[in-house]
Amino acid sequence: MAQFSRPLLALILGQISLHSCMAGVRMAAPLQALKQGQAEWTVGLLMALFAAAPVLLSLPAGRLADRRGYHVPMRLGVALSLAGGTIAALSSHYLAMCLAAILTGAGSNFGLITIQRTAGRMATDATERIRVFSWLGLAPALSNVVGPVTAGLLIDQMGFRVAFAVLMLMPLAALVSARYVPAEADVPRASATAARQSSWDLLRSPALRRLLLVNWLLSASWDVHSFVVPILGHERGMSAGAIGLVLGLFATSVVAVRLLIPVLAHRLSESQVLTGAMLWVAAIFGIYPFVHSAWLMACCASLLGLALGAVQPMVMSTLHHITPHERHGEAIAFRSMALNGSSTLMPLLFGAFGAALGAASLFWMMGLAVGAGSWQARRIR
Repeated sequence: MAQFSRPLLALILGQISLHSCMAGVRMAAPLQALKQGQAEWTVGLLMALFAAAPVLLSLPAGRLADRRGYHVPMRLGVALSLAGGTIAALSSHYLAMCLAAILTGAGSNFGLITIQRTAGRMATDATERIRVFSWLGLAPALSNVVGPVTAGLLIDQMGFRVAFAVLMLMPLAALVSARYVPAEADVPRASATAARQSSWDLLRSPALRRLLLVNWLLSASWDVHSFVVPILGHERGMSAGAIGLVLGLFATSVVAVRLLIPVLAHRLSESQVLTGAMLWVAAIFGIYPFVHSAWLMACCASLLGLALGAVQPMVMSTLHHITPHERHGEAIAFRSMALNGSSTLMPLLFGAFGAALGAASLFWMMGLAVGAGSWQARRIR
């Protein structure tokens, strides 16, 4: 069983506090804009800003983490999130909401990169890294409940300003939990080594390029599922509750597999799990369009959640294994750039292809791409 230490719990709480703030603002800000009569395209732009800031700031965040360890970049992440929440609480103007999106998105990303880098360095071997990242992988799922639910309840009872004020305070919990994360003794030496190298040199590693491709394909699979299921459900006359059940069981499976992985970590190989998950996803995507009842769609969603939920711990463990010890922050930054860029652009492509070819075709296209990409997962060493 995984050693669940106090520093690991502090990292999980730190990520929950920052991500909950961002997730709550990401739910509340577009809702406020719509109630003010803003056009749908402006709401789409507002949503894109949450992911656009991490694309631009990931590399500086990664290099700062490599130079200064955990505490300095975490304080900066808290400051950015606090500033974003404060602006949202003080002004309901659309441009203020845009600035809040940029700041909370950047703050959450600074924290994420710093936390993931520190978590990987706590582990002594591959098995322990898998366990650590499985526990840490629970934080986003919990955050996506805490932030939006808190914001929604407060908006209904007390209005947007109070909701943003409460969200603004959430990142302060990361400062409290940071007291239990020890400082790193090797940061000055590591930073001196990394300072002489360009971040882009990391991409010369074939293993890192393959891992980023595999991670992008699996992340896009997650996005296409979230995009297509509501469309297919609507086409088949399902109620909103039934569609919510399908997506809810997917999320439940993700959490379940991340609770199970720490128990089985000593039996798992990162490369084998990644390859198996990709083939599993490809098979489910091939079947999904032929399934018409809500319960069968829920079964497919549950199986898909098991596969995609197992991926993140394996990716992060492999990333720490194949990159230099003193450059883990930069490597995590490249992963963050790829995923946030994908989250910004892929929904636009999904919409275009879905309109031209039909929603079901997106599952087949993604399944073929993921199945073909499994060959790259086998070659990661």
